[in-house]
Amino acid sequence: MEQAEIFPSEKGHIGTDESGKGDYFGPLVIAGFFLPEGQEEVLRELGVKDCKRLSDNRVMELARLLKKGYLYSIVTIGPERYNLLYSRLKNLNRLLAWGHARAIENILEKVNCREALTDQFGDERWVKEALLKKGKKINLIQKTGAEEDLAVAAASILARAEFLVRLEALSLETGLKLPKGASNLVEEAGVKLVKRDGTKILVRVAKLHFKTTDKIMKTAGMPDENWPPG
Repeated sequence: MEQAEIFPSEKGHIGTDESGKGDYFGPLVIAGFFLPEGQEEVLRELGVKDCKRLSDNRVMELARLLKKGYLYSIVTIGPERYNLLYSRLKNLNRLLAWGHARAIENILEKVNCREALTDQFGDERWVKEALLKKGKKINLIQKTGAEEDLAVAAASILARAEFLVRLEALSLETGLKLPKGASNLVEEAGVKLVKRDGTKILVRVAKLHFKTTDKIMKTAGMPDENWPPG
């Protein structure tokens, strides 16, 4: 017989989202956000929406406000760790599932919540399997377009803000402005880095499995024996 819980569950739900998945440079960031019941209107008035519909400056501004008033969790997988995990898992969705599960678990350490919502990015069993003891009882919902939910939208803002901060830190560290996304500008920056610092620099700043890596190596004139870097 299952023992009754001493503390009743909090009314509200967790939303999770990620940033950096489509960016060659910088980390993968997954954020979780607990939205208490009845707070939806407050977030609407603040202007919370999917981060893709906001400027970077507005994302940073809203992230500061959300951190002050709400419970959240941010899981950051820097490029070096990302490349190591990806080389083992060979599957981005499994890596995402691990990150979303950790963000949910971190919030469950502080609040007894019964529901979590995330965007549909793969087999939902992967997230469920990655959840530890505290997360096994939660009702996990995955659906396409989950960013319309305010908890997921808030998580998207927190994840993007952290990504922007980390990308800027890498830019300062390398002495070169690292562009977002995976455009021609990104390739140009990668070529400059490799010609200046050698191939190993990409391990520290980029997601190596992107096709962008091969393009950079070819343009930089690096022979095959120089890749992958040791």
